[in-house]
Amino acid sequence: MNTYAALLRAINVGGTGKLTMEDLRVLCQKCGFQNVATYIQSGNVVFQTKLSEARAKAALEQALAKNMGKPFGTLLRSASDLSRVVDANPFPLAAPNRVLILFLDEAPPADILKTVVAPGREELALHGREIFIHFPEGMGQSKLKVPFQKVGTGRNLNTARKLAAMAREIAAVA
Repeated sequence: MNTYAALLRAINVGGTGKLTMEDLRVLCQKCGFQNVATYIQSGNVVFQTKLSEARAKAALEQALAKNMGKPFGTLLRSASDLSRVVDANPFPLAAPNRVLILFLDEAPPADILKTVVAPGREELALHGREIFIHFPEGMGQSKLKVPFQKVGTGRNLNTARKLAAMAREIAAVA
């Protein structure tokens, strides 16, 4: 059985894509996913399935489109991948609520961050399919423009750690 964390794009953000986490759990169960658990109101769900990552992603995206009337991007990480991402945090001394992990479907080009201009004291680091961003002054004040921001979805380090712990717990029980 595979354990995944799904990170939904644009759910319950800025008045668009309203979906209760109870409805998300039910939707996932209708996809045949097991041991479904959600975390906070921003489209985070952990579940188990026999499906591969690509097939689980496709099933969830189809169900979301049917339920919501429009497509919603979904990024999946296995329990082990998510733990590796959290452990790879290149900003260990930064407050975890000021480190954003931008999750992407595919690893961007290795030199993608060379063109990014940080207008504040933001720091960026690429690690596989993720871009880590440290916002020392907070995310709300930043004017930083990040490549791939519109195709990825971000979670702060606290949320990523919680999802990794949830995924590990579900994997250990099953």
